[in-house]
Amino acid sequence: MNDYNIVSALFEKAKAQPDVLAIAFPKKNSIDKSGITQYKKISFKELAHETACMARGLLDSGFKKGDKVLMMVPPGFDFFILGFAMLQSGIVPVFIDPGTGLKNLKKCINEVEPDGFIGISKAHIARVLFGWGKNSIQKILTIGPRLFWGGKKLETIRKIDGSETTASIFQAEPNDLAAVLFTTGSTGLPKGVYYTHGNFKAQLEMIRETFGFSPGEIDMPTFPPFALFNPALGVSSIIPDMDPTKPASVNPRHIIGPIKQFGITNMFGSPALLEKVGRYGEEHGVKLPSLTRVISAGAPASTKALVRFSTMLNTDAEIFTPYGSTEAMPITKIGSHQILRETQTKTENGHGVCIGKSIKGVQVDIIKIMDEAIPTWSENLKAAPGQVGEIVVKGPNVTQSYYKRESATKLAKIQDGNEVRHRMGDLGYQDAEGNFWFCGRKSHRVKSGNQEMYSIQCEHIFNKHPDVYRTALVGVDGEAILCVEMEKGNTHIDREKLKKELLSWANEHPLTKPIKTLLFHPSFPVDYRHNAKIIREQLADWAKKKLT
Repeated sequence: MNDYNIVSALFEKAKAQPDVLAIAFPKKNSIDKSGITQYKKISFKELAHETACMARGLLDSGFKKGDKVLMMVPPGFDFFILGFAMLQSGIVPVFIDPGTGLKNLKKCINEVEPDGFIGISKAHIARVLFGWGKNSIQKILTIGPRLFWGGKKLETIRKIDGSETTASIFQAEPNDLAAVLFTTGSTGLPKGVYYTHGNFKAQLEMIRETFGFSPGEIDMPTFPPFALFNPALGVSSIIPDMDPTKPASVNPRHIIGPIKQFGITNMFGSPALLEKVGRYGEEHGVKLPSLTRVISAGAPASTKALVRFSTMLNTDAEIFTPYGSTEAMPITKIGSHQILRETQTKTENGHGVCIGKSIKGVQVDIIKIMDEAIPTWSENLKAAPGQVGEIVVKGPNVTQSYYKRESATKLAKIQDGNEVRHRMGDLGYQDAEGNFWFCGRKSHRVKSGNQEMYSIQCEHIFNKHPDVYRTALVGVDGEAILCVEMEKGNTHIDREKLKKELLSWANEHPLTKPIKTLLFHPSFPVDYRHNAKIIREQLADWAKKKLT
């Protein structure tokens, strides 16, 4: 087996379990009279064959190893087959979330200077209309109707060589560029993360070992890029009928139905999706006995959401909330059993959110809080035991740089001999038992008088109130302001009473004593990828306008 190209694992699995279901996608308008969704299915053998045909077609059509190709392809067979075909042939896929907005999209595309563009017709119209990559894009491939922009159609290149010949796989070295994945950019312009084949390989092994995935499992990935690891793990993927860019708007029945239909064993979902499905499940007494493992990431999941979703699971099933980012994942692991039995009370009393212990192969350290670049690593950078500082990580799954963003790389990376440490931009500390606790983003800390306040630590003191959905701490002209989003669906909440209670709680706790002002907000702005990270920068601007 090729040591570093993870597509090798797909071809291995195709030999070991050729007829096992690899991926299933819902057909359009596919719910029958009994409420069962009809799916289009592809086996591991078929997936490997389609991948090999696509790889040969791409190379025959002028794409070549090392080409950077922007992918604007919705979740579906084409998304998976193209992704694997590019890895197989050494072509570098570039992924940018359309939700980042037209202005940011153009900046990111022009920055990465892609050689090619693969997308649906609508994406090509936008590319031409807005001048995306007009100085660099030379190779064009269209999924669906092709209009005036030229290039080839996907269906044409798929049929160029449909033979059953042995697949030739790009023999990747660990430092070879595998993909450019852009961050959400929830705090500014998205950054292109430089992913090597070594990073992907390490991630695959860490996911397998950390969560105990084994061939034959059935997964529901509600964020499609995460599903690209599944075929290499020998795990079947059932893609739900939902808009993956709007997990908070999911129809719970479109998640619960397939879980029961296929006997799904694992599910990945953002905290916003868990919140929506958990509320529905609790109200309707839904049970999902086949699920043995749920993984949630993108932001800290609320205790309330974990409790609600857990009502649908068997007592031995667990919701894992691993910690990580686009630049480095996974880093730590913790499960709902530990959260609900051991750490929940501490979280509600201002200790932060427990994110568990570091996973095997990843080194996590806490350094003193500083905003400037740190060129080289020194043990003197470390914070005192138990002190809140910035979380810094090192390991084979940790990316080394941003693509063509030197200033951002300097701020986020620390050279440590031949290795690089990544500064997460998050604050936290390690307790005496070796668990790490997340206290909030470094950029979200609020200074009030002589006291520095950390968002997540403070907010969870108030989030336990039954009438509170979530809170957000922001700073306005040196004053700490608490923004409150009330529980949805409860129209009988007495705002003045709630305000008095929460301000009384604030006054009683040393961490939140500076909070004297509370503002109710109808619905917090959140990131477009997971609909879970609160965009406190926008809230701060809103609060400032409200107060003036």
